[in-house]
Amino acid sequence: MTRRNLILILASTTALSALALTAARARDVPKVATGFVANVVCTETFVSGLDPARAFAETMSAMPGTGLIAWALDYRVDRARKNVTVTLFGLGRSHAVYRGEGLGCYLDHGGAVADISVPAPDAKAALLLDIAGPSIVAPQTPQLAAALDRAFAEPDKSTPRNTRAIVVMKDGRVVAERYADGIGIDTPLLGFSATKSVISALAGILVRKGALRLHEPVSIAAWQGPGDARRAITLDHLLRHTAGLALGSSLQASLASALEPVNRMKFMESDMAAYAKSMPLESVPGAAWNYHDGNTVILAHLIRQATGGRAADMMRFARQELFDPLGMRNVTLEFDAAGNAEASSQLLASARDWARFGQLYLNDGTAGGKRILPEGWVKYSATPTPNAWVGQGAGFWTNLGDSFGASYRTEHGWPRDAFFAKGTIGQYVIIVPSERLVIVRLGRSPNWPPEADGVFDLVRDVVAAMGSKGKLAGGN
Repeated sequence: MTRRNLILILASTTALSALALTAARARDVPKVATGFVANVVCTETFVSGLDPARAFAETMSAMPGTGLIAWALDYRVDRARKNVTVTLFGLGRSHAVYRGEGLGCYLDHGGAVADISVPAPDAKAALLLDIAGPSIVAPQTPQLAAALDRAFAEPDKSTPRNTRAIVVMKDGRVVAERYADGIGIDTPLLGFSATKSVISALAGILVRKGALRLHEPVSIAAWQGPGDARRAITLDHLLRHTAGLALGSSLQASLASALEPVNRMKFMESDMAAYAKSMPLESVPGAAWNYHDGNTVILAHLIRQATGGRAADMMRFARQELFDPLGMRNVTLEFDAAGNAEASSQLLASARDWARFGQLYLNDGTAGGKRILPEGWVKYSATPTPNAWVGQGAGFWTNLGDSFGASYRTEHGWPRDAFFAKGTIGQYVIIVPSERLVIVRLGRSPNWPPEADGVFDLVRDVVAAMGSKGKLAGGN
C-alpha cells in the first residue's frame, strides 16, 4: 500500500467517523431542544410564577435559530400535577417536574428519582444585610431614572431586550431598581450561568474550611486508574474551565449548540455528574481554556461530596454558609433526577438576592462583619485565565488583563476593574470596586450582537449617574 493510499484511507475514515458523530448528535437535537424548553417553562411557571406563554416566547426570541423550530414545539403545562411536557414535531418528548419549594424542577427521564429535602431559610437572615426597605426603591436622581428608562426600552423590535429586573447598589444600599410587569422584589429569577459564580463561592468556602484544596488534584474515583491523565485535574482547572474534558462548548445559546455533547449531559442524562466524569480528555489539564458546563457540574459534585454526600447536605451547607449570612431568602437551586446540583445554570434568586451576592464580592468576601470567602479569594476570582479570549477569571468574568473580551468591554465604557457573574441571554451581576457599585440586570436578550441587551449603556449610564468614587451625581 502506498503512502498516498494510506493517507486517503485514513482521511476517509476520519471523515466518516466525524459524519457518524455529527449524525449521532443530530439525533439528539429534538431531545435537547425539548429538554431545554421543558426545564425553563417548568422553572419559570412554578418557581418564578410567570405565565408559561411568556416564559416560552421570551426565551425563544432570545435564542438565534430557534425561530426555525419554535412553531413545531408543543408545550403542555399540567398545573395540578405541576409538570411540563414538550415535544418537537411530536418527537423528542421531554418531561419536567416541579420537585418542591427551594428545589424547583428536574427533567424526568423515566428512571429512579433521588429524594431531596431542603432546610427552610433563616427567618432572621434578611436582617443581616439590610440593603433596602420593603418597597421598590425609585431611582434617586433623574440621571439614574434615565439610565433605567433606557435599559427597559425596546429600540429594536427585531431583537427585543425583554429586561425583567435591574437593581443598582452603591455602598451596600439599593439606590435604584425597576421590574417588568409581573415581577417584583421577591420574584426568583433564573441566572443561567451566573449560577457558576455562586457555585465557585461555595467552593471557596470549602477551601477556607480546608475541605477542598485549590491546586491539588480533585478526588474523583473514576479518574484514579493507572495512567489516567484526568488525575491531574485540580479545583483551579474546574473553576477556570481548563480541565480539558471533551464536552464541547457552552459559550452560545442557539439551536446549533444542541449538537454539543455538554447539552446531551444537561438535557438527556439522568445523572449529569456521572456523564461528565466519564468524558475523556481533549487537552492536557491546565493547557487550554474551554468553557463548558461540565466543569461546574463536576465542581458541584465535589462540593456535595465534601458536605456530606447527599443533595440535602449540599443545600443545608449552601443555606447555612452562604445564602443565610447574605440574607438571600428567595433562592432555588435545582438538581437532576440523581440528585446532582444543576450547578451550571439552574439557580434562581430575586434580583435583590443576586445583588446581595455581588455585594459579598465588593466587600472582599465578608458580610455582616463575618468572613465568608477565604482571604484573597475575590482577587483570585477576578484574575484572568490565560487564553480565555472572552475575559474570564475563576468562576467570574473579568475586565482585567488583555483578552479580547476585556478590551471590548472597556472600550465600550466598562471600568477596567469590573468583574461579573454572567448568564446567557442577558443575566449579569456586575461588581465595580472602584465605584463601590453592584449592578444586577436580568432579562431575555440575544447574546449577539453584544449590545443587544443594553448592558453596555446601562453600565456607562449608571457609573456616570453615580459620579466617580462617591456621591450620587447631582446629590448632596
